[in-house]
Amino acid sequence: MTKQRTIMLIDMQSFYASVEKAKMPQYENKPLAVAGDPARRSGIILAACPLAKAKGVSTAEPLWQALQKCPDLIIVRPHMQEYIEVSTQIMRIIEEFTDLVEPYSIDELFADVTGSLHLFGNDPISMAKQIQDKILNDTGVYARAGIGENKIISKLCCDMIAKKIKGGIFYLKKEELHLHIGDKPIRDMWGIGSRMEKHLWKMGVRTIRDLANTPLSKLRNKWGVNGEVIWRVANGYDDSPVTIDTHSTQKDIGNGMTLPRDYAESWEIEVVIQDICTEVCRRARKKGLMGSVVSVSVSGADFDHPTGFHRQVKLPDPTNITVDVCKMAKRIFHHYWDGQPVRRVGVSLSQLSDADTYQLTLFEDQETKRAIDKVMDDIKDRFGDIAILRASSITAAGQAIDRASKIGGHYK
Repeated sequence: MTKQRTIMLIDMQSFYASVEKAKMPQYENKPLAVAGDPARRSGIILAACPLAKAKGVSTAEPLWQALQKCPDLIIVRPHMQEYIEVSTQIMRIIEEFTDLVEPYSIDELFADVTGSLHLFGNDPISMAKQIQDKILNDTGVYARAGIGENKIISKLCCDMIAKKIKGGIFYLKKEELHLHIGDKPIRDMWGIGSRMEKHLWKMGVRTIRDLANTPLSKLRNKWGVNGEVIWRVANGYDDSPVTIDTHSTQKDIGNGMTLPRDYAESWEIEVVIQDICTEVCRRARKKGLMGSVVSVSVSGADFDHPTGFHRQVKLPDPTNITVDVCKMAKRIFHHYWDGQPVRRVGVSLSQLSDADTYQLTLFEDQETKRAIDKVMDDIKDRFGDIAILRASSITAAGQAIDRASKIGGHYK
């Protein structure tokens, strides 16, 4: 008989804000939020501490709106490198309790403690408390833990119960799933967005219990695989293991950026595409990968009347050569751009393959292009990302210098 698993979803409360408060104890009893740069388009709340949330401040709302709700709100610019380092530190802490730790996001991790539970008293709640205390003592970050026999139950438990109770830890047994969350509205369930909610309401499905009791065939007929997924979540069915290499297989390499102002001239947008392609191809080369498909996405500047496109083109052969990828990306842009001002641009390489094997051609000097890319990569690796730049990158439209100081679009 297979032993029942014990899995935890460990979530960090207001992670970015907690990291900032941990290093600035003078703000311990004050409302604090981490927000993007208001001088650019990123002036939104990325994280708010519980004191700020109690005054109505919420994640993803505009900074000006948050300040209206909470005039004494302390605003801190994000420090992404620190958050990544603390997240890694937290993962190492959890690995002291089990070797099966799977990052779900920068502030959430699954941990399968089935094999090590006996080493910590055979009590999942007590073990979770030990993990919680260790994380708090070592990082200053308060963690919550949802516990269940599979990943879905632990996730539902954490989001809908553990985060809302004193102590921040709860063990949800499968047979008691609907006792605790069955009457919750379907919008509260992981995986249900506003559009899906509207469709389910039309079907008479209001609560998680309603969804769990809906015939699977009915949901599959309407949404296919997605219908089965939400039905399985509502019923707490999940056989997927906690695996340390879940995110190791990369499907694409891409970058996107919101522009500091509306770009209306084609040459300006070409400069941004060049900067993004340079970074994407450099990352691909560093990982030893090439891509067979180039994708370009553009979002218009008018929120009320959205414009833009997302298109991709299959290349004759896989590549990670900057000039070749950029040439194709610009071609896609000019073919599909409607001439309207642009606020966001993205480029990605997909259908990845090993860069050690590539197609030779008689008509283009690919080796010279590779040699140029290698020289530029070596200079940047040794002296920094902006040690060598194309002339276009230092024009008013260029974003390479600004991006070099950021991680994931936010300052390091």
